[in-house]
Amino acid sequence: MLKADLHIHSAYSMDCGTPLEKIIERCLEVGINCIAIADHGTAEGALKAKSMAPFPVIVAEEILTPHGEIMGMFLNETIPSGLSVDETLARIRQQGALVCTPHPFDSVTRAGLNSRVLSQIADQIDVVEVFNARSPLHFTSKKSLAFARKHNIPGSAGSDAHTLGEIGNAYVEMPEFEDKLSFLKSLAQGKIYGKRSSPLVHIATTWNKLKKQF
Repeated sequence: MLKADLHIHSAYSMDCGTPLEKIIERCLEVGINCIAIADHGTAEGALKAKSMAPFPVIVAEEILTPHGEIMGMFLNETIPSGLSVDETLARIRQQGALVCTPHPFDSVTRAGLNSRVLSQIADQIDVVEVFNARSPLHFTSKKSLAFARKHNIPGSAGSDAHTLGEIGNAYVEMPEFEDKLSFLKSLAQGKIYGKRSSPLVHIATTWNKLKKQF
């Protein structure tokens, strides 16, 4: 069985300073043996991590649209941010990748897609992140799970880690998989575990963003 943290950031994100080597070491320490590296606006870190890690690494990316973020999973290359929702979905499909909605309904950070947009694209979503350890409000997880069940979409979970200590705060225990199709089948059989990260982790995120800007 895999313990998969399906939402981790690396130093390739503009608001994270964690080296890929440290992420891999931390995963081995805490028993996480499958991850999705989903940096903001780039798949480069994930592509590099895939060649480094002794466990499965899903190449992902959080792509910012005018209505919030969409995650591509099993990507081959970076998709630029700033495109429309429809164009972003099309770019993900062009790579034969999966569409995931990270932290949906998140009204605090406003990084998640809202109810209106989610309803419009429900038939194009492959994975719904139903538990994000950084989402502060419990009702967003409940809404995400209800949405996933209503549309019969597998639910995922991730720490959304921007610091080493967050890795493994949320994960899916799931059977092993070989490709994106068997991943979806395994995810549907998975069991989600998690705890919410301290709000203080956002201080580190802000600090890293400022350091990279200046």
